[in-house]
Amino acid sequence: MPTATPLWRSPTAIIIAGCLIAMVNFGIRSSFGLFLSPLTIDHGWTRQEYGLALAIQNLLWGFGSPLAGALAEKYGTPRVLAAGAVLYALGVLGMSQSSSILMFDLAAGLITGLGIAFTSFGIAIAAMARVVSPAQRSLALGLGTAAGSLGQVLFSPLAQSMIGTNGPYGALIVLAACSLVILPLAFLMPQDANVKSATGTDQSISAALTEAFGHRGYLLLTAGFFVCGFQLAFITVHFPVYVKDLGLDVRVGAMALMLIGLFNIAGSILSGMAGQRWSKRYGLSLIYFARSVATVALLYAPKTQTTILLFAAAFGLLWLSTVPLTSGLIAQVFGMRYMGTLYGFVFLSHQVGSFLGVWLGGLIYDRTGSYDLLWWLSIALGIFATVVHLPINETPLARLTPKAA
Repeated sequence: MPTATPLWRSPTAIIIAGCLIAMVNFGIRSSFGLFLSPLTIDHGWTRQEYGLALAIQNLLWGFGSPLAGALAEKYGTPRVLAAGAVLYALGVLGMSQSSSILMFDLAAGLITGLGIAFTSFGIAIAAMARVVSPAQRSLALGLGTAAGSLGQVLFSPLAQSMIGTNGPYGALIVLAACSLVILPLAFLMPQDANVKSATGTDQSISAALTEAFGHRGYLLLTAGFFVCGFQLAFITVHFPVYVKDLGLDVRVGAMALMLIGLFNIAGSILSGMAGQRWSKRYGLSLIYFARSVATVALLYAPKTQTTILLFAAAFGLLWLSTVPLTSGLIAQVFGMRYMGTLYGFVFLSHQVGSFLGVWLGGLIYDRTGSYDLLWWLSIALGIFATVVHLPINETPLARLTPKAA
């Protein structure tokens, strides 16, 4: 008789563990913008210098993602997640001990960036997608993305509170300890690294990459995700201090990040549900267009606390709602065998955008004393992403379609 699957190896347990990993991973890193003001004032750094460190983090996160995906597919997801948890903790701890900008670049940029890459929700949701049916996949991806947003809801006010009571260095030490929660959760994820494709064919990773990069839709999806990274990283790092520059209480910035995370829970789940029923490419175009509309409204509206919180709520609905549709399109068109690696390369484009969004935010502010140019650039890129998703062909590749007898 076949051996019954232990409860802790069931799809439900794997999805819960994946959601918790996404929550911790995303929650900690989403709080780093709250440290910009206290650390730059205390050390005498410029916003450009702080922004560059987090831009390096985003870039290392991007370059590390396809590597992490390939290693997870070869050696198993648990090992990659466990190694990432240790790197994440060491990096955030190093941020608290950095006395020079070079040390901060190493800790916040290199080490934390790799730690985030190796514990990213891209690794977790790829594992989650493998344990559900194709019909449930889009919703599962939405749940994993929503869990990351819940992390932002929890960690943003927590980090702001700890900065107020324990100072920024004590707060970073606590966040470093929190990242180690991923370590035991990693070993609840699927151990089997050699996942066969749905059709039973065994494709090499080099063939999969050649196939993907020769596919017009994959290239367009990669270009569109660049815009997502630019917009989200700029807001995550610079929005709290932008709010402070408007003369509003610093708690409004933390509350805005919390609202973004809170509304993104709904946005991600709704996006996942919509991806099961309707066109994913049209959904992506709609999301990017709505982001541009929300940003224009922010620039022309009176700069009050109500305006800031309404913008945060609107942008929250659109925040990570791109992820279930983007990752779902990859799985739908190319299959599950190398989803982690293929998503990793698309995500690399996202993180190149993140690098530019964070770094240019600090550079342009230091040069002009305003973030206005960045806001308008974000609007223009949103229109570009709206257009670029429309020609994507969502049809699964011929090799994924069972041939008639």
